[in-house]
Amino acid sequence: MKRIALILGAGILLVTGLLVTTNAYAANLLTNPGFESGSLSGWSCTGSGSGAVTSPVHSGSYALNGNATASDTAQCTQTVTVQPSTAYTLSGWVRGSYVYLGITGGASTWTSGTAYSKLTVPFTTAAGQTSVQVFVHGWYGTGAYNADDISLDGPGGQPTVSPTTSKSPSKSPSASPSASPSRSPSTSPSPSTSQPPVTGLPKHALIGYLHASFANGSGYIRVADIPAAWDIINLSFGEPTSVTSGDIRFNRCPVAECPNVESDADFLAAIKAKQAQGKKVLISIGGQNGQVQLTTTAARDAFVNSVSAIIDRWGLDGLDIDFEGHSLYLNAGDSDFRNPTTPVVVNLIAALKSLKAKYGTKFVLTMAPETFFVQLGYQFYGGTSAGDNRAGSYLPVIHALRDSLTVLHVQDYNSGPITGLDNQYHQMGDATFHIAMTDMLKAGFPVANTGQTFPGLRADQIAFGVPAAVSAGNGYVAPAVVQAAVNCLVKGSGCGSYTLRGGTSPAFRGLMTWSINWDRYYNWEFMNTQEPFLNALP
Repeated sequence: MKRIALILGAGILLVTGLLVTTNAYAANLLTNPGFESGSLSGWSCTGSGSGAVTSPVHSGSYALNGNATASDTAQCTQTVTVQPSTAYTLSGWVRGSYVYLGITGGASTWTSGTAYSKLTVPFTTAAGQTSVQVFVHGWYGTGAYNADDISLDGPGGQPTVSPTTSKSPSKSPSASPSASPSRSPSTSPSPSTSQPPVTGLPKHALIGYLHASFANGSGYIRVADIPAAWDIINLSFGEPTSVTSGDIRFNRCPVAECPNVESDADFLAAIKAKQAQGKKVLISIGGQNGQVQLTTTAARDAFVNSVSAIIDRWGLDGLDIDFEGHSLYLNAGDSDFRNPTTPVVVNLIAALKSLKAKYGTKFVLTMAPETFFVQLGYQFYGGTSAGDNRAGSYLPVIHALRDSLTVLHVQDYNSGPITGLDNQYHQMGDATFHIAMTDMLKAGFPVANTGQTFPGLRADQIAFGVPAAVSAGNGYVAPAVVQAAVNCLVKGSGCGSYTLRGGTSPAFRGLMTWSINWDRYYNWEFMNTQEPFLNALP
């Protein structure tokens, strides 16, 4: 779930209870930030054809050229020394299809276009953090991209360069996407035949995230003021005390950021009132900034205990897993999603099963992965791919919890192109993207390079997520486009040239959005159009 940061001038921010000074620093902490050495000196890069080129440049004589292929995003990284609990700003000028700039394990952003445009990523280091790795990369199969004048502004030391040997520049990098995979999907596997649990949810639900621990530029909403249309309310976010601690804390929005925040007593009373109306209130763990890596059994146990404490403190109905960034990945050789061996995956599965066993059949479990962690597994799987080891890494978690999973609502936004079961690249911006991505969850799909097939989910377990408004995330489409996709999935009508591999889904669970706050900011456009639409479905 992307937290769109509100960019402020020099001043003071209150971040998770720490006072952080945000001065405007003139120094750039990066080595060779504009590639003016004529080489990749200071950077560690992947991808055949990555190197310094003389055209096109944003300024100076050179810029980075990365050549993203079907198996490599052409990522360039640089690690620098930083100070703990300190505000920094990463920025850079980029051009090309789906170019990403960010911090490994932290905040990132992206854009797409033929002209250079500036990307900016403000972030704050954690307590005790002494280094960060910045990255820039393209997207699978979209060809060449360029980056120039990358800057990391803030106090720190000299960069520490990764020992990986940089690739030499190519004379004529390819600018065209790689061909779609040649394989054809096998006959659709049989979806899960387990029976839908009694959840108390309506047949078609409206699901939204509430900024409960921050305002995010859209303003704070008291729980008592959330309209009754919302069926599942995900309190955002529970975050770890450190990346690998497993110790999750839920800190309510401070008065300094949210002047209208309610008292703890009123917050608790409002949750109970929503539940009395039949609504489900969950704690969402992770988000863009909350990296959670359960690398040890101690972290697993801390996760179970701390999440239980949050659920018990506020009397919540369950848990939403919104792991992003580098929370989940697959070790090399971990090629069987049915029997994973990577600790961060194995321990998360065990933790979720423990929580489900503790709270019983009425426990609501939802997940909000990005397409990168689910559907991309059809084309690349992290344990077998020479590219990014995070590709498809949610699949073993979803599979292991399929009998306990209430709703999977993949984020159909902030996504690069993804290959569907028709072996075509699908991009955000139209109904077919939502249709193709959701059909993969219902039909199931072969997992790349494993010889195994991920079985489809029940229709009542499937929803998809969209931004509530243009400010909420990349991939916003008009309400009518969302409804066209749902009509295809539920009724089989208006599917255009796409053929549903998983058949129609009359029990399709509904729609998720980021976020309730952004929807209110835009006069409830999402709620006012989608709630009556969902209610009118058969």
